Amino acid sequence: MVDKVFKKTSGNGQLTLYLGKRDYVDHVDSVDAVEGVLKIDPADLGDRKVWIQLACAFRYGREDLDVIGLSFRKDIWIQHIQLYPDAGHKPTLTEMHDTLLKKAGEQGHPFTFNIPTNLPCSVTLQPAPDDKGKACGVDFEVKAYLAQSADDPDEKIDKKDTSRLVIRKIQFAPDNTGSGQKAELCKSFMMSDKPVFLEASLDKEIYYHGDPIPVTVKIKNETNKVVKKIKVTVDQTTDVVLYSADKYTKNVLCEEFGESVEANANFEKTLQITPLLASNKEKRGLALDGRLKDEDTNLASTTIIRGGVDKEMLGILVSYKIKVNLMVSGGGLLGGLTASDVTVELPLTLMHPKPKD
Repeated sequence: MVDKVFKKTSGNGQLTLYLGKRDYVDHVDSVDAVEGVLKIDPADLGDRKVWIQLACAFRYGREDLDVIGLSFRKDIWIQHIQLYPDAGHKPTLTEMHDTLLKKAGEQGHPFTFNIPTNLPCSVTLQPAPDDKGKACGVDFEVKAYLAQSADDPDEKIDKKDTSRLVIRKIQFAPDNTGSGQKAELCKSFMMSDKPVFLEASLDKEIYYHGDPIPVTVKIKNETNKVVKKIKVTVDQTTDVVLYSADKYTKNVLCEEFGESVEANANFEKTLQITPLLASNKEKRGLALDGRLKDEDTNLASTTIIRGGVDKEMLGILVSYKIKVNLMVSGGGLLGGLTASDVTVELPLTLMHPKPKD
């Protein structure tokens, strides 16, 4: 069942691209096929052929900066199919094709692209509020165009002879998720012969975007110092592996809980946190799930990597970690101790649930 048809016509009116969806799910061991139809008006084509291509590209600069001959777009993967004159592309027709062919009429030509499993998912790096043009990140684009050959760099293709739709490759959380992570630390201080024990744990392996995350914190304070408060932070690390070893970390949540633990006392409590894009709209370079036009999106989902995949093909890797800090008050002669003295870290996996069929 096709709920909505996405349609784009070229400026010259000769090519109309039809897709039945724009989100294609990566199931880790396979990816949804891109099934579409191109309506072709063969009049006035001359010696040009009609091509359809699917490209996965990494964009790492604004196109309007492309004044010194630098390419700000790098193709990670690209496939071309000649649709007219017929060159033998005969996809197995599906219900999706049938629906789109009815819309396109007699001049409709069906096509299918199979996306390899080792390509990245769509990720956008959040632009600064005053940035114009297309955002940096990984995107997928279906493009129909008129040209004598599929990809001759010397052949100029007029914009009016092209029709393009951006699509998204997305991942959903797997059904069988494991148990949560746990981290422990035993820390001794100067002037105190006994330590403080800190344990932080999560109750499951994967959390969904926008859902509260319960972090269970256990403290056994055998020192003569007071734990004044507990600070919980979430950091997003973005590893841009495609064009350089560019790895950077941005904080997406920082909350302080005014829970104190006296000397020689125990403490256990579950603290709720919810990292959200809404609280991080100004942070340039934050990784977001790929967006279509100005649709809402969310913090990027954690990258799930299949074994044996070349990381360079993945373009952008996204991971998260939760840090739990104890702010310990000074005691004795040496004054205060900083929060960083007692810290544990937990990996966090953020994803979308599978939609119900």
